[in-house]
Amino acid sequence: MPTDRPWDGTIVRYPDPAIEVLDDRFAPFKIPNSVVERLWTGARWTEGPVYFGDGRFLLFSDIPNNRIMKWDETTGETSVFRQPSHNSNGHTRDHQGRLVSCEHFSRRVTRTEHDGAITVLLDQFDGKRLNAPNDIVVHSDGSIWFTDPGYGIMLNYEGLKSEFELPTRVYRLDPASGETTVVIEELDKPNGLCFSPDETLLYVSDTGDPRNIMVFDVDGTAVKNGREFAAMLPGGSDGIRCDIHGNLWSSAGWAGAGYDGVHCFAPDGDLIGKIHLPEAASNLCFGGPMKNRLFITGSQSLYAVYLETQGDQRP
Repeated sequence: MPTDRPWDGTIVRYPDPAIEVLDDRFAPFKIPNSVVERLWTGARWTEGPVYFGDGRFLLFSDIPNNRIMKWDETTGETSVFRQPSHNSNGHTRDHQGRLVSCEHFSRRVTRTEHDGAITVLLDQFDGKRLNAPNDIVVHSDGSIWFTDPGYGIMLNYEGLKSEFELPTRVYRLDPASGETTVVIEELDKPNGLCFSPDETLLYVSDTGDPRNIMVFDVDGTAVKNGREFAAMLPGGSDGIRCDIHGNLWSSAGWAGAGYDGVHCFAPDGDLIGKIHLPEAASNLCFGGPMKNRLFITGSQSLYAVYLETQGDQRP
């Protein structure tokens, strides 16, 4: 795989060498005259992209700078959406189109109402403070599932260094009743998560030991039969999303050129393609009017590429 891909605005010859086919199953997703674009740079650590089709914009976090950024699809301009953001990390939308966020500094999950007011959905469990909610997804029944690995309290860089009060977990929150349950407790650092298109599977990336992606069978409001879906060494996975075909698209980083970027896995766990970036990728989401544009938050930058597939239509 070529590692000298220019990222300084130099014209790229089609097909883009940054999009690598490892298996014939990936080839249909690669558009011959589509390239990976760097849309913006200037962050310290980007995270949590979420696309708003009704407004034609993308929101994403710049965690150490304590702000949420807004990239406008109609103008191509990037501006500050919210600052301070309580060192927000992962974001999604609920079925009413509201922004739902994980906040490191405040150690809570919040919802931004249509009028801009912020509702605290959860900040403690069993009388103890959450660690630092990280990534988040909404189920079709309206429940909110999120990870709590605690990265925001390990250092002052992305939150406020504090003692852990709870184990690292995956939670399910019913915003209507307020009922919260522990879904997964056996992972070291549960990080990114997503459902399969039919919601029969829950994928969770573990950025602790052993740095892999796990998959669980969804059983109503719980999960069972956890097993390894993909090993990520020598690097690691972070944010993950499924497309309409059930392929899993994972951010990848911490292993350098040839590894950092996005890894695409077929439903059987085979690595079938890569999108190479010059920096570690943290998270991703599908967006655009046809949900066929993959937005990627890389260390200091925001990237995008058109693909011949679509996001699974989940918020």
